[in-house]
Amino acid sequence: MSTVAFDVEAVRKRTSALDRQLVFFDGPGGTQCPDAVIDAIARYLRESNANIGAPYETSRWTDELVTLSRERAASFLGCSSGEVAFGPSMTALNFLLTRAFARTMRAGDEVVVTALDHDANIAPWLELAHDLGIVVRIAGLTEELEVDYDDLARLLSDRTRVVAFPVAANSVGSAPDVGRIVELAHEAGALAWADAVHYAPHGPIDVAAWDVDVLICSPYKFFGPHLGLAYGKRETLESWRPYKVRPASNEPVGHRFELGTSQHELLAGFVAAVDHLDSLGWDAIQSHETALSERFLAGIPDRIELYGPRTMAGRVPTFCFNIPGRSPESVAVALAKKDLAVWHGDYYAVETMRYLGLEEGAVRAGIVHYNTEEEIDRLLASLAELA
Repeated sequence: MSTVAFDVEAVRKRTSALDRQLVFFDGPGGTQCPDAVIDAIARYLRESNANIGAPYETSRWTDELVTLSRERAASFLGCSSGEVAFGPSMTALNFLLTRAFARTMRAGDEVVVTALDHDANIAPWLELAHDLGIVVRIAGLTEELEVDYDDLARLLSDRTRVVAFPVAANSVGSAPDVGRIVELAHEAGALAWADAVHYAPHGPIDVAAWDVDVLICSPYKFFGPHLGLAYGKRETLESWRPYKVRPASNEPVGHRFELGTSQHELLAGFVAAVDHLDSLGWDAIQSHETALSERFLAGIPDRIELYGPRTMAGRVPTFCFNIPGRSPESVAVALAKKDLAVWHGDYYAVETMRYLGLEEGAVRAGIVHYNTEEEIDRLLASLAELA
């Protein structure tokens, strides 16, 4: 990891999209790409555009890119290159993987999810409940909007096949105890199925140390192009029969779960995104994001209702809030008029909003490493005016 002090202005110069008045606090919905990512995509299309497996040079270069993208994914996730799969989106990959796993399920099998989950880690299981008659149970939350581990433990039984959970909540920013959930899942004989989409831009992933069985994430949330990325333990993936065309290779094992021709140009962008993060180092990124987040938490007006942890302990820098007397949409519109980009609604965190009783959802502001103190102060000043 890098030990060099974080120079945010130098980092911002890498990303031309930031050279405007609009301030991006919409990272939880998708981050801005460094120029190197865009250039890598364009360069592939200009110089190497081909399908794999042919003897001519552009096809050979594409073969090399596919191999490199698997290696970079493995370094990003902490696994072997054969245990990764790419797809059009995390949601698409999760529906595909859950359906492959479902070939081993029968009516009455149970899956436990949490009320912190994005619906992309709940809906695939609900659809299997519809198709196969499995049972989906939802672990509740504490008042601090953390997973209620006691409730989770109560829901587990010898019928539990999967415990699906987020590494960080895309709504309120809570970051559950991965080790605790994995231990509970494995003690019940179930797979630990992690959604790291929202965590990936904020900290290192180590699937081997975490001992998760499946993990899914989205490169466009960590400064790359629109893709899905998944990890599965080799022995787990090898035990499933994939949905694939007959000529498609079974090796590496992760490739069995990739449908059709990959988006090669986006793999080039993915490699550049991982290189970008590696060049900064997680220590520097996390230190900068924490300082900005503490500045936000210290300055948010008292009248604003903030959901989730009020310190940076056990969370990522995503903040969910409402202003009494104003709808979330009206706040987001007012901030957009001030060139501040935030989200409103439920952001597909259906169960979280249901738990909070927020029919219209809430406002969400997310901080990533390219944000600045001045941008935080602009947001706080605008919120003070609206409150």
